[in-house]
Amino acid sequence: MPNVVVIGAQWGDEGKGRIVDLISEKVDIIVRYQGGNNAGHTIVIGDEKIVLHHLPSGILRENKLSVIGNGVVVDPKVLLAEIKELRAAGYTADETNLRISDRAHVIMPYHRAIDLARESMNGKGRIGTTGRGIGPVYEDKAARRGIKFADLIDPDSLSSRLKEVLEERNLYLTKVLGGDALDFEEIFEEYSEYGKELKKLSCDVSTLLNNSISNGQNVLFEGAQGALLDIDFGTYPYVTSSSSGSGGASIGTGVSPTTIDTVLGIAKAYTTRVGEGPFPTEMSGELEEKLRQAGGEFGATTGRSRRCGWFDAFAMKYAAQINGISWIALTKLDVLSGFDKINVCVGYKYKGKELSSFPSTNHVLQEVEPIYEEMEGWKEDISDVKDVSDLPVQARSYLENLEKLTRVPIYTVSVGPSREKIIFLHELFS
Repeated sequence: MPNVVVIGAQWGDEGKGRIVDLISEKVDIIVRYQGGNNAGHTIVIGDEKIVLHHLPSGILRENKLSVIGNGVVVDPKVLLAEIKELRAAGYTADETNLRISDRAHVIMPYHRAIDLARESMNGKGRIGTTGRGIGPVYEDKAARRGIKFADLIDPDSLSSRLKEVLEERNLYLTKVLGGDALDFEEIFEEYSEYGKELKKLSCDVSTLLNNSISNGQNVLFEGAQGALLDIDFGTYPYVTSSSSGSGGASIGTGVSPTTIDTVLGIAKAYTTRVGEGPFPTEMSGELEEKLRQAGGEFGATTGRSRRCGWFDAFAMKYAAQINGISWIALTKLDVLSGFDKINVCVGYKYKGKELSSFPSTNHVLQEVEPIYEEMEGWKEDISDVKDVSDLPVQARSYLENLEKLTRVPIYTVSVGPSREKIIFLHELFS
C-alpha cells in the first residue's frame, strides 16, 4: 500500500478530515504535518459529529498510531481539552496511540494577544485571522525565538527560553500594539503543568516515521487548510502561515519526499472560502445563501459563514500543478442537487485578456473575470446512491467535465456527510 499525502486542493474546508478518517482504516500511521488549532476537521460517525483541531483525523480509528509532526504549532491548553473531550466520547487518545514531535513549536499566550491586537488595528487591511496566535508563533519560529515542545516538557529549558522571549514580546505588546504586558510567573506555572501532562506523548517523530516506513508500515500525511492558502503559493497575503501543500509533508515530519507515493487532493464540488482575500467565482445574494445553507457552510473552528462560489477548475489545475496531485476526492456533490444550471470556471480574463496561468499578485486576482462553462443541473436526491452509474446523467457529465478540465482523475465522490456516503470510482489501496 502507498504512503499518501492528503491536502486541501482549494481554500480549505474541503472535507479533508472526513476523507482522512475514511482511508486511515487502510494505513498504519496518520500524521498531521502543519498548521495549528486554526484548522477544524469535522467527521460524522452515525449521528455523532466530532470536530478535531490539533489531532489527526485517524485518532478515531482503533489500532492506528496518530502523530503530530514538527511542522504543527501546538496550543497545549487546547490540545489537552481536545484529548479530554475525545476520551469522554469513548475514544482513546493517550501514549498508546498518540505521539507529538519534540520539535513542534508551542503557541504561547503572547502569540494570541499579538494576533488579536494586530487584527483589531488593521481595519480594512484585515487578513481574516482566527486570532489563535498561529501567525505570530510561526514568526517566532522563523525569527529563532520560538519555544519548542522539547522546552515545554523541561521546566529548566522552559524557564530559560520564556525569560529570553517574554521581555521582548511584552515590549512589542505594550509599546507598539498598546496592549497589556503578560506575567512571567503566571505563564511559567501554567505551561509547566501542561508540559507535565503531555511529556509522555513527546518523541522524535522523524525517527519514528522513518523506522516505521523501513519496516513496511504505511503512513498517511494529513495537511490542514488548503493549497491556495499556502504561504508561498497561495493568495498572499491572505494565506496561512505554513506550507499547506504536499511539500509541507516532508518539511513538517522529517520524512524524505522520495518515500511519498501519491498525493490525494480534496475538493468540494463547488468552492468556498473563509475570511478575507480574492475569490473569483464567489456568488452573491440568494444563490450564494442557497448553496451555503444546503452545504452547511459554517466554519468548524470559528462558526463563521463561508463564502460560496462555483467550482474553479482553473485554480484547481494550478493546485494540481504545484502539488503533484494524483487523484481528487470530490466532496459534497449532493449539495448541488436542485440547481437548474451549474457553472464551472474554466479560466480567467484580466483587462480583457485571457490568462495562461494563475495570478501571483493579489490585485490581479481581485480584478479577474471568471470564464464560465454552463452545465445542466439535476433535481434528484443522490444521497443514497452507491454506484457512479446510478447518478443522474447530468451529475455524471459534471464529474467527467471536472476530470477533463483539471486533468486529474476523481478517486471518490461523497454524496452525504457520514462515512458510508462515499462512491469509489477507483481503487487507490490494493
